[in-house]
Amino acid sequence: MEYKINPSIRTPYFLVDENLLLHNLEILKQVSQQTGCKILLAQKAFSMFSVYPLMRQYLAGTTASGLYEAKLGKEEFGGETHIFSPAYREDEFQEILQCVDDIVFNSPSQLKKYAAIAKQAGKSVGLRLNPECSTQEGHAIYDPCSPGSRLGTTLEQFDETLLPLLDGLHFHTLCEQNSDDLEITVNALEQKFGKYLSQMKWLNLGGGHHITRSDYDIQRLIKIIQHLQKTYGVQVYLEPGEAVVLNAGFLVSSVLEIVQNQISIAILDTSAACHMPDVLEMPYRPPVQQSGQPDEKSYTYRLAGPTCLAGDVIGDYSFDTPLNIGDKIVFEDMALYTMVKTNTFNGMPLPSIVYRDKSGNEHLIKTFGYQDFKNRLS
Repeated sequence: MEYKINPSIRTPYFLVDENLLLHNLEILKQVSQQTGCKILLAQKAFSMFSVYPLMRQYLAGTTASGLYEAKLGKEEFGGETHIFSPAYREDEFQEILQCVDDIVFNSPSQLKKYAAIAKQAGKSVGLRLNPECSTQEGHAIYDPCSPGSRLGTTLEQFDETLLPLLDGLHFHTLCEQNSDDLEITVNALEQKFGKYLSQMKWLNLGGGHHITRSDYDIQRLIKIIQHLQKTYGVQVYLEPGEAVVLNAGFLVSSVLEIVQNQISIAILDTSAACHMPDVLEMPYRPPVQQSGQPDEKSYTYRLAGPTCLAGDVIGDYSFDTPLNIGDKIVFEDMALYTMVKTNTFNGMPLPSIVYRDKSGNEHLIKTFGYQDFKNRLS
């Protein structure tokens, strides 16, 4: 969906579109209704809590990666609050227990250390498994099943003395993947841990499911969930992050300058390093409205940020007409992960947050200024 720029809002800014968000939420709700599974928002991907009242009408709750996300989920979303961390801090654990319903441990030692405390507080306890089944291509940084991974308990590390401590099991192995990869992973899980599943109350299939992507095989997902529930009698959870807000957000930027050095370079008021760090981390090339691949259209530009980092480059794009200073560049699919990862390196201002409701009205949710930068370190 093409975003029509609002000239009254100062760039850069993120915009989340309610109609696009509702499109995703309706799909997730249908999966939940057809299977009886519970779907949670993974806040690590999206934590714009001003839209939590809308999202709680479709989702069962939230997942957290630490204390602050757990507090946010409990305070602003409600429903069920789940948490997973590779290792918990002793000085935070009691406060975490006040926020969550379900706590997942990463290793047998963490489980043995904290499970009794969690159960005494009335919490459901789980263990993250590593089925050692890698299905990812090209995203090694996001592969929890890679050799030497710190995430999850392998079959070699698992022993049956852990079973009395457990209410459920958890795995998370996917990243932007379809349900065929989930099926492969579930088969590996059953081969290694299947004999324990019927002793559990629940099974959490983690995140990374691109359920709202146009080519996602939802029927296969439904069959997998139904198979697990029927075979083992478990309550199945999914905790997508990206799928909740996929293609529901934009980042609007302005061209500040155009320089030449073997290629035309458009310097924007948006930084890859500060405002979309996954561009450099993964790396990936974010979609830009009305653009093409280099040399596909008549005019090719390298889009780059204004920081001192030489590698603050977003990518090369082509356009039908020349870019000029002051032109707007609209990056698509910018709600997920990008908003939560922004930073103020070089004193860069953070983008404002805008919400467009289903009637098309735009609301300025949040702006950031000098004090947000200044107060971070002193």
